[in-house]
Amino acid sequence: MAIFVELKDDRSEKVHYDHSDYPIYIRRELLSNYPDYSAPNHWHDDMEFIAVLSGEMKYNVNGEIINIQSGQGIIVNARQMHFGFSDTRSECDFICILLHPMLLCSTSFYEHDFILPVLRNTAVPFIFLNTDTIWHQKILDYIVFMHTNKDLKTAPMKVQSAFSAIWSLLYENMPLDDNTSNLQSVDLNITKNMVGFIQQNYTHKISLSDIAVSGAVGQSKCCKLFAKYFKQTPNVYLNRYRLNKSIELLRNTDMTITEIAVSVGFNGASYYAETFRKWLGKSPTEFRKGR
Repeated sequence: MAIFVELKDDRSEKVHYDHSDYPIYIRRELLSNYPDYSAPNHWHDDMEFIAVLSGEMKYNVNGEIINIQSGQGIIVNARQMHFGFSDTRSECDFICILLHPMLLCSTSFYEHDFILPVLRNTAVPFIFLNTDTIWHQKILDYIVFMHTNKDLKTAPMKVQSAFSAIWSLLYENMPLDDNTSNLQSVDLNITKNMVGFIQQNYTHKISLSDIAVSGAVGQSKCCKLFAKYFKQTPNVYLNRYRLNKSIELLRNTDMTITEIAVSVGFNGASYYAETFRKWLGKSPTEFRKGR
């Protein structure tokens, strides 16, 4: 079953939690279920935990590429741009867990002294988890534990307990924040502004100049930031976003292919269909028939 990450207008992920009253998301997934073996680049306020069960994948966090092999994993801090992918279209079986830090904010004291120091530590955009480090292995075990128990009636309690134990390990072992990543934070915010502009205006004609202006940077800087964070040009990013939006219309409406093409910002149905086939390996009509 194909997986399409739903994004908000600010490029943050719209997370569909497992429980209406608890911000907990736990899934076991295959990378091949994502279009072109790649999730879209996104961010969210949740902490993300990945444990690779078999195969391998690459993970892009703020433009840095991490190779994750079977038995390894990664923790992505809140509000970081990230996505998993395979440029060789290799399979990967993995557990993905999203947990909102508010689960641990029982008091303002607890939030101020223990939660915010981790969330605001610019030296920790992510932590690569390997089996050679004892506390890393403990976290990997907790990730598997949460997935194993996710369907129990007491799952929210078990997950919160494991989350608290993981947070304690992070707090005790994270590097000190020396504020050396301020430039990275500025670039990240500029990039979020530019992708936010694309999301809000993708149905219209958008030029490279328009995208650059939305981030208050020159066109050269704009292209460098998209290459850094997305490994693609602004125009490719724009088309991929339009294609993702068209997927929603193909699955949920009876609009014609021409109507969909125009509504998501393509000039015509033929160019839309050609771009769609290159991206997903099938035409929009074939995709709709197989939904």
